Amino acid sequence: MRSRFFQSDWRSRAACRSAWLSLFLSLALSATANAAEATAAASLPHLQRSGDVTQLIVDQRPFLILGGELGNSTASSPEALSGIFPKLRRLHVNTVLSPVYWELIEREEGKFDFGLVDHVIDEARTSGMRLVLLWFGAWKNSVSSYAPAWVKLDCKRFPRVLKRDGSAVDILSPLADETLAADGAAFAALMRHLLEYDGDRHTVLMVQVENEIGMIPEARDHSPTADAALARPVPKELMDRFTRGGDDALSRDLRDRWQSAGAKTSGSWVEVFGANADGEEVFTAWNFAKYVNDVARRGKAEYALPMYVNCALNRPGRAPGQYPSGGPLPHLIDVWRAAAPQLDMLSPDVYFFNFADMTERYRVPGNALFVPEAMRSPRASANAMYAIAQQGAIGFSPFAIEAIDDVETNLLGQTYGALAQLAPQILEHQARGETIGLSPKTGYDGSLDDSPQTIALGEKYTLRVHFAGGKRGPIDPAEITSGDPAMRGRNLPPSGGMILRTGPDEFTLVGNGLTIIPDATDRAMQAGLLDVEEWTARDGKWQPRRWLNGDQTNQGRELFLPMGSIAMLRVRLYQYH
Repeated sequence: MRSRFFQSDWRSRAACRSAWLSLFLSLALSATANAAEATAAASLPHLQRSGDVTQLIVDQRPFLILGGELGNSTASSPEALSGIFPKLRRLHVNTVLSPVYWELIEREEGKFDFGLVDHVIDEARTSGMRLVLLWFGAWKNSVSSYAPAWVKLDCKRFPRVLKRDGSAVDILSPLADETLAADGAAFAALMRHLLEYDGDRHTVLMVQVENEIGMIPEARDHSPTADAALARPVPKELMDRFTRGGDDALSRDLRDRWQSAGAKTSGSWVEVFGANADGEEVFTAWNFAKYVNDVARRGKAEYALPMYVNCALNRPGRAPGQYPSGGPLPHLIDVWRAAAPQLDMLSPDVYFFNFADMTERYRVPGNALFVPEAMRSPRASANAMYAIAQQGAIGFSPFAIEAIDDVETNLLGQTYGALAQLAPQILEHQARGETIGLSPKTGYDGSLDDSPQTIALGEKYTLRVHFAGGKRGPIDPAEITSGDPAMRGRNLPPSGGMILRTGPDEFTLVGNGLTIIPDATDRAMQAGLLDVEEWTARDGKWQPRRWLNGDQTNQGRELFLPMGSIAMLRVRLYQYH
């Protein structure tokens, strides 16, 4: 009896130990799998808050996009793309923004051909460059010109937006489930292919979802489906942003729209935002953002790269519909962020002269700044430095970059060459709030105020910054409204630059057309130039060239960067009395 008892007890304890061992192994395997999954996710390109800014992390290190966007049709065939990447490499571009065309990858529904996408990736790899891919899906510059033929020809299944008079516009409705299903399936297929083809190489850093979404020529769709949606209650996710309190909870413009309609906390879109174009634009923004969020969600389920939308900015004095209504505009950022949490960024395409004002509007908490499209005029050089140094941007990218002809002497190319050399230091000091952008004040109308500016350099010094070029008033209005928008501002002087504060008494200066005079903040002291080292581009790299003194620094009193070429100085200051 006793032996049977002990035998039974032994077996019971052995079974218990076996069960515990199985549980332990199961937990260990689960933890290992979770750790592997977390490691894989961390190795993907992603956005990460670093000190005062959000930075792009690539291969687990901060990365600065010195970009250029290709023209709309340049990536539509290998022949059109031939020779482009080597040219851009000579401009020191490190990241190319390239379209991916829905109509070319899915000519027949459900049959995908990614050969052209792979060709673009291979070209980038061969040139040692990275990519940001632009999904030209349901919309590009508001209209639906890049949708496949089988979508365009089936207006019943894929309905178009209707104007108030009942006539159609060549814009696919964001309220159509079939359109969302087809667009989302194609985008998911693209992301699945990118994981397979590039998931271990990270040539592709980010993906733009659609392109410059907006409703024209009216503020909203007037189809029966849209009319019915307009009569439904405003979703709670959006209303919560109005009712949670705090002056900073909403953009001032959006709050004003809500308050002018009575500041209601519930009701239909018309009841809450008003029966006018301003109120209708909020409705349009919500529908576009919800659509894009679902497309992004489907894509991220396949391959979770950072995703963003770009914005065609509105002109002052224009009503919704006279500009692309409902896009991720500055006054609608809160709507987009409530409706589209899958998006990592909302990004401005800046083709207006007031670059500093426009980029500042996207420096809102939780939104990293990226300028995916900008003018490639001579001011592109100064704008790139200002965006990165002053606004904390993760990158800058002029449009139709391949159209630049003066590759060897171009100011943007010189600037990119210098910034590439300094990128690790720029990113380090950017995170600490130790970078400063230098730019004259420019108005929307092209007027330029280059009067001297005084900026603080830490606690011990201030700098008086003088810009070359001279004051000038508004430019010819035709330059604002016609011609190639990427070349607007070609008559504005390109003076500007950036400063990296590398110590209490030292800094690195990059730019052109600048004269800078240091002063001590302590009025009992005077500031002087302890030493100034000039760097220059040689054999594709920036290297020390000479020590400046005497005439080159006005006998030790000022720093001078000539107009017309990019210069780099490393400066140490001192105080005396």
